[in-house]
Amino acid sequence: MSTKSPVVLPGATLGVLGSGQLGRMFTIAARRLGYRVHIFSPDTDTPAGQVGDLEFTAAYEDLDKVREFARGVDVVTFEFENVPSATSRTCAEIVPVRPDGEVLHVTQHRLREKTFLQTHGFPVTPFRAIRSEDDLRQAVRDLGLPAVLKTASFGYDGKGQRKIRSESEIPEAFAGLRGAEGIFEAYVDFEKEVSVVAARTLDGGFEAFPVFENRHENHILDLTFAPAAIPPELTRESIQLTHGILEALKVVGLLTVELFVTRSGQLLVNELAPRTHNSGHLTLDVATTCQFEQQVRAVCGLPLGSPRLKSPAAMANLLGDRWTSGTPDWASALRDPEVKLHLYGKAEARPGRKMGHLTAGGTTEEEASRRVLEARARLTSSRLPNPPSF
Repeated sequence: MSTKSPVVLPGATLGVLGSGQLGRMFTIAARRLGYRVHIFSPDTDTPAGQVGDLEFTAAYEDLDKVREFARGVDVVTFEFENVPSATSRTCAEIVPVRPDGEVLHVTQHRLREKTFLQTHGFPVTPFRAIRSEDDLRQAVRDLGLPAVLKTASFGYDGKGQRKIRSESEIPEAFAGLRGAEGIFEAYVDFEKEVSVVAARTLDGGFEAFPVFENRHENHILDLTFAPAAIPPELTRESIQLTHGILEALKVVGLLTVELFVTRSGQLLVNELAPRTHNSGHLTLDVATTCQFEQQVRAVCGLPLGSPRLKSPAAMANLLGDRWTSGTPDWASALRDPEVKLHLYGKAEARPGRKMGHLTAGGTTEEEASRRVLEARARLTSSRLPNPPSF
């Protein structure tokens, strides 16, 4: 196990497992604080690698290369949870890994995650483990239809899941798992989804950003605004649940809790992400401390910054679909001086691929949302969308 100091001061080198846009924005925040950053992933010319000090290219399963990478940094964190557990454990032999491998082990597998949450008393939708077609048929009898069948591992942005509406769909749905372990979840009639991004320090210090409200299109986050349009008591409960989850997991670093708000006003934990989150991107431009700087502070053992928002704010994702008819009209999008553009440095635009985002503040969350949606619409000179209902 590592014997390095628990506090990692500016001037040190941080290691990131993963090389996407979350790693890119983490790296920018870390360099602003005076750190060097090394990126490890199987790819080259990546969003994070473009701004890091060193882009270390090797397979996650190449543990000799993982050790070489770890020997060159002072602490390791990750920007997505689908890193093999062996990779995290190997790094931990040499340097601190934050959050640690146990957090990764729980949150990268939906069945382990739901079991952990249920065992510790956190509210989740009823679920069943699916390892055979008979398991799936029994789950349908137990929990009813409609319901959702998901792969237990390697799912995000709606990937690896399907809704089952009738028993006739069972054989096809089970075949869709392709031999992987699955999880069957009772259908939740929810009114909205919210998320809480929070940080916990080595000594148990805790800070949470205001609750974000999320709107999705085709299972991919489309719009986030803050503060969420929920009653004050649900805001408090969301933060309390998040605090309890970070304590139960003993997180050192950042963790995001996605929550369903049911039509009866109940909160259910949907998923955990042991990292920064798409919904937290609005903090880049309106928070005293953005989520990426907060991650740096937490994993390095520094005091946490204030998560306060300076105004209501909104974020709209930019997917590769916006490039279908050519280069988007960036100047038109930025006609509103309150709108900020963030692009991730990805060479190829594909439908459904996250290429960047727009953020804006406003006197209200409605105004901020209108700004980013109108700016996004101007990218392709399309008809302006109807304002969202709140």
